[in-house]
Amino acid sequence: MGLQETVLIQLRDLILRGEFAPGQRLAEQQLAERLGASRTPVRAALATLEGEGLVEANETGKYQVRQYTAQEVTDAIAVRGHLEGMAARLVAEHGVSRQLQGDLQACLDAGDTALLANPLTLESYAAYAAMNDRFHALILDACGNRALQRAVALNDKLPFAPAAAMLPMQGAVTPDRDWMLYAHRQHHMLVAALKANRPADAPELSDERLTQLVGTMIAGKRPQGPPPENPIAAEFVRQRDHERSSGDYGARHSRSGSLVDVSA
Repeated sequence: MGLQETVLIQLRDLILRGEFAPGQRLAEQQLAERLGASRTPVRAALATLEGEGLVEANETGKYQVRQYTAQEVTDAIAVRGHLEGMAARLVAEHGVSRQLQGDLQACLDAGDTALLANPLTLESYAAYAAMNDRFHALILDACGNRALQRAVALNDKLPFAPAAAMLPMQGAVTPDRDWMLYAHRQHHMLVAALKANRPADAPELSDERLTQLVGTMIAGKRPQGPPPENPIAAEFVRQRDHERSSGDYGARHSRSGSLVDVSA
């Protein structure tokens, strides 16, 4: 993992955890000293975070933490959830190509590998974040609806709306990793719904995964207790158990060996 990516992850994490007050100026030199880097990767990270809606340039061109309300965050995440749900439904209706199946499976495998670390390291968190970005991009690109794609791009300029900002913090504590495992189970179930051409299930899985994380994202709050149960997950588990008892599961899922068990 390069220095620029490391600085971006660390700076994003500081903002999401509330280390800087809303409206506080973010001086490049001070940030560079705090993160043990030069000003160049810090400047690049700030530009990226501006695109994510977490920082903004003031009248003098200097960056400061963007001010936003809990309602703005909730609205942005809800809109993304509905847009991604629509994209997933379109992909399921169109049918999943062999290339897309392979690309999505590669994402699932990469996520499984990243989440093997317990607790998560900065490197494993970065690997999962990169996988998460690619997973969302694949589905959005495959939906074929340019108006929807433009709507997502516009919404991504709002705080916490982009896929990168939708992850829990860096996984330094067990609840964060548990929720990332939960989110990745949703990835697995969404891919299963797409492969099975179940358009009705795809939006609920995509939308539900995002909206369940809203409480985690607002002002750095962490969810309390275990991730919520999903009725589609329960049905998925029942189908899987039936396949296992009939001997079909091994043949159909010979590649799984996955860390992410949807029954967990």
